[in-house]
Amino acid sequence: MAKGKEKVTLSKVALEEERWGRLFVMPPFVGFCIFMAFPIVFAFVASLSNWTGTNSIFENFVGFKNYIDLLQDERFWKTMGTTIIYMLGIPIGMVLALVTAVAMNRKIPGVKILRTLYYVPVVSSLVAVAILWAWVFNFDYGLLNIIIKALTGMKGPNWLGDEFWVKVAMIIFMVWKGLGGSIILYLSGLQSIPRDYYEAATIDGATGWQAFRNITVPLISPVTFYLLITGIIGGFQVFVEVSVMTTNGGTNYSAATVVYYLWDKAFVNRQMGYGSAMAFILAIIIFIVTFINFKGQDKWVKTMD
Repeated sequence: MAKGKEKVTLSKVALEEERWGRLFVMPPFVGFCIFMAFPIVFAFVASLSNWTGTNSIFENFVGFKNYIDLLQDERFWKTMGTTIIYMLGIPIGMVLALVTAVAMNRKIPGVKILRTLYYVPVVSSLVAVAILWAWVFNFDYGLLNIIIKALTGMKGPNWLGDEFWVKVAMIIFMVWKGLGGSIILYLSGLQSIPRDYYEAATIDGATGWQAFRNITVPLISPVTFYLLITGIIGGFQVFVEVSVMTTNGGTNYSAATVVYYLWDKAFVNRQMGYGSAMAFILAIIIFIVTFINFKGQDKWVKTMD
């Protein structure tokens, strides 16, 4: 007959350590329940109702009607398309950051000052720099159009008033804002590559481009993967740029993103239930895209192990 498992008796010291361990774990656990778990559950329940923020959720329960209406909402799909267009700035920013990081990885006079200057936009207030760039993109007196007119003799486009050019302006601004952070990460990746690899490649007769393509790019792929994932997640949550730099989401809502539309519905039109449903749909989309990227990383992300 098999003997049952003997009960483990902890010593007084072990019991004391266990109690202290639970005590230290309790604050973050309680914080997670209050600020994460409860709001998520509450938002899901709210998404199943016509909650306005002041009425009763359960008295206005509508089931999955908000989700059905959302999937048939043309404006939702329009803002989703605009959000995806803005993400074209992710690969553009990564390429520019890598090229700049490679240049800054050399021993040149004043390189530390350059690194600091490139990083300043990252630590600057997003609202402040958005206001600044709104002035730069101004159609009548903006710095960019003044430069264009001085160089070509023609007046520049209506950057923030035209349905096409407003997207270009937003991409330019977002690439500029995130460039410094990407450069720092790429610099860190470049400086972690052993010089022996490049010396061996030089001995084998490899050109600079061949060394860059076969050594640098593969070995900084973990940084590229991190920037890609965080860029996509952040790209789906663009809001401040649109809110500050445009009026009511731009001409014909051409600049509005999904999160801007969510805010418009939930806090301007007081359709909190509909906004909560939109938030859950957005969360599902972000999860799926992130999951696909993580599943596919083994095919192109390399390490130095």
